[in-house]
Amino acid sequence: MESTNPIVDVGSAAEAISAADDISSSSAQPLHEIESLCMRCGENGTTRLLLTRIPHFREVVLMAFECSYCNERNNEVQFAGELQPKGRCYKLQVQSGDQTILNRQVVKSDSATIKIPELDFEIPPEAQRGTLSTVEGILMRAVNELESLQDERKKVDPEKAEALDKFLIKLKSLANGEMGFSFVLDDPSGNSFIENPFAPAMDPALSIKYYERTPEQQEALGFQVEAQSGDGDGGTKHVPHGSVGAAAFQRSIAQGNTEDFANSLFRYSAPEEVMTFPSTCGTCGVRSETRMYVTKIPYFQEVIVMASSCDACGYRSSELKAGGQTPAKGKKITVLVQNKEDLSRDVIKSDNASVTVPELDLELTSGTLGGMVTTIEGLITQIGENLDKVHGFNFGDSTDEFNKIKWKDFKSRLSKLLDVEEPWTLILDDGLAGSFVSPITDAIEDDHQLKFEDYERSWEQNEELGLNDIDTSAADIYYDSTTTT
Repeated sequence: MESTNPIVDVGSAAEAISAADDISSSSAQPLHEIESLCMRCGENGTTRLLLTRIPHFREVVLMAFECSYCNERNNEVQFAGELQPKGRCYKLQVQSGDQTILNRQVVKSDSATIKIPELDFEIPPEAQRGTLSTVEGILMRAVNELESLQDERKKVDPEKAEALDKFLIKLKSLANGEMGFSFVLDDPSGNSFIENPFAPAMDPALSIKYYERTPEQQEALGFQVEAQSGDGDGGTKHVPHGSVGAAAFQRSIAQGNTEDFANSLFRYSAPEEVMTFPSTCGTCGVRSETRMYVTKIPYFQEVIVMASSCDACGYRSSELKAGGQTPAKGKKITVLVQNKEDLSRDVIKSDNASVTVPELDLELTSGTLGGMVTTIEGLITQIGENLDKVHGFNFGDSTDEFNKIKWKDFKSRLSKLLDVEEPWTLILDDGLAGSFVSPITDAIEDDHQLKFEDYERSWEQNEELGLNDIDTSAADIYYDSTTTT
């Protein structure tokens, strides 16, 4: 429906949208119309704005412009939600002749870059701003935009126009499914998305990687990146554990997560000191503080715990990194969950670990949930919340009834894991052996429901972890020379 209040500019429309109480139903949202300048003919056209929500994904603002004088039309998708903590890089492997993959829905934010490595082709963020389309639609839009100026190019630079004609033939063949290619969608804001029709199961053709934004990416997203300053050690402060007191230390670590997080860590050992150093908030870009300490977990290894909090936007996060050298082997942890007591087992999941529940045919690749300190119950709960956010097209208007029933059935079965009506298995596979599940017995060897397996990493795993490219020969030569002199 249309708005009853007149909207005269974009600012008024934004205020009206922000004042909306319910964003869960697009039918409850007014359609705002504003008069805006047409960049083609210079006359005034009409821009329509609608705040809506992609189910289980994000709130978005749909904008459509139309000029009645020159018939210019365009549309954009702007995200009304928050900036995601990490950037995301999607890689979709499209097989030749597979038209279904080309029909995958794609949400491209105005900060995302699309790449086709096989053609050395890149669609920069400003080329297709805020797009809700399909793989085929994005490629065909690129073809149309490149073809639109071909007549002028043939007059000015015939050689370049001829080369571009040959390139367009290849690009069209990709859009028609005649050739296989890789479709890479890289978004520092984390607000882009590629549909997974197999959700919640893994998609063999789609991989997702999460990464920390660089200061340059943070600045490009419109957030101020302040230069860090401090003492000779970069502003790091070493706070002796005894001087802050146990209660103060517990509060400082709890800044990054719930009180259960701090309590679970205190069950193992207390650190000697807490280090505080300046950092930048990953959400709003304002300067904040990160607290860090090193501790030893029995039956496991030395770990580094980091907790960050931002007073400006309230964002909080916590990470746990394995200390020491890179292990020679990976580790697979298998837990048989038989009762609710097993749900209280402490879990340390590194950002390299994958999670599998065979009874549900559920497998989450490394990086999906990031690193966390939680319990088995907390891990399953987080998986459910994460699937709701990531797999955003499972209840769309175009989804058939079979897929809707399938998704609801999976959500029901996932929640039943927490009731432990039947025994089920949790598997953590960590190529860097940086994950851990606590035993429920005093001696870990007496816990027959918990199994640890060491294994040799494959070449592909080492390549993904970046271990194949590590060259320490120069450091070894220097170390040998200093030890012999």
